[in-house]
Amino acid sequence: MKKVVAGGIMSGTSLDGVDAALIEISSNGIQTLAFHSRPYPPEIRAALLAVSNCDTHTRDIARLHFLLPELYAAAFQQLCKKAKVDPAGVAVLGCHGQTIYHEGDPAPVLGHRIASTFQIGDGSVLAARTGVPVVSDFRPADIAAGGKGAPLVPYVDYLLFHGENESRVALNIGGIANITWIPAGAPPEKVVAFDTGPGNMVVDQLIAHYSGGERTYDESGAMAAEGMVHPEIVAELLTDQFFRQKPPKTAGREQYGREFVAALLSRNLSPADTVATATYFTAAAIAEGITRFAGGEDDPPAQVIVSGGGVHNKTLLRFLRAELPESEVLRSEVVGIDADAKEAIAFAVLAHETLNGRPANLPAATGAKHPAVLGKICQP
Repeated sequence: MKKVVAGGIMSGTSLDGVDAALIEISSNGIQTLAFHSRPYPPEIRAALLAVSNCDTHTRDIARLHFLLPELYAAAFQQLCKKAKVDPAGVAVLGCHGQTIYHEGDPAPVLGHRIASTFQIGDGSVLAARTGVPVVSDFRPADIAAGGKGAPLVPYVDYLLFHGENESRVALNIGGIANITWIPAGAPPEKVVAFDTGPGNMVVDQLIAHYSGGERTYDESGAMAAEGMVHPEIVAELLTDQFFRQKPPKTAGREQYGREFVAALLSRNLSPADTVATATYFTAAAIAEGITRFAGGEDDPPAQVIVSGGGVHNKTLLRFLRAELPESEVLRSEVVGIDADAKEAIAFAVLAHETLNGRPANLPAATGAKHPAVLGKICQP
């Protein structure tokens, strides 16, 4: 297999910005060439929040749909400059786009039951601005095949982390937390993957509320570390039927957005206690998913490999280690994958598969009836 350079762009449910990665794919595996992160300006983040799972105007959605690829293209160009790579040498660019609505389970709509998802950020504009073929809109093909449209990263988790002698969980803590359980020596069809519940989303919203929008995340988990966890509230939140529901399953801003945060605030705890309790709930929800559906108490995973923005929250990782004493919880850098870059890397790999006509969903993870080639290819 000759070496192929591919790019990936990810902007997740945390709405913190654009992550871009450049990788080289060869017979030796996947090598990261460069990573670049570009935060959203505050006014764009606010505009995206205003169209995410809420009443809005189609004009605002359409405008953002065409604005975002301009930002993505700028991030890609900075990435290539950083890597000293000519964009003309990049075979394909995978772009996840910005999710503004995701409903993986069919809901009643005008006499029908429909699952739906919507990511904005037009691929044709991005291809025109970069001069590179773009694969975007990855999730609908899986939904069309009867899946939930998520999670899609498990295909890449398996390539990166499967091992013959020990079981592993790949945990990504973005706005939503999701896991991929890879039993020792397992083939891809034995992989189990699903969303466990909130990742950074609830804590981020609380920090924005308490700081009047001046801060959007709990840096290093400092505020959570100052507070006291209220275990009775964590236990109550964990009674939600979502945590007992068997995979495949997905979560999003629909479950853990404004209404969820408003209910937490109505409990009238101190700000530090509220953030500490929400942080522990996040860790406990992840652990609950692993214990119930990823090996269980009798066969806990040897390693939990953590990526995503949540790795920077030291208090969250401390809580997670307390909840998973039988597993080694480590950042993905330990196994050679930049924790911030992993999802951008994943969409570069998925785009490469699409360009070659290969299915890249895992039906065991998404619930699809069959494998599907993901995304739509836009030529420059």
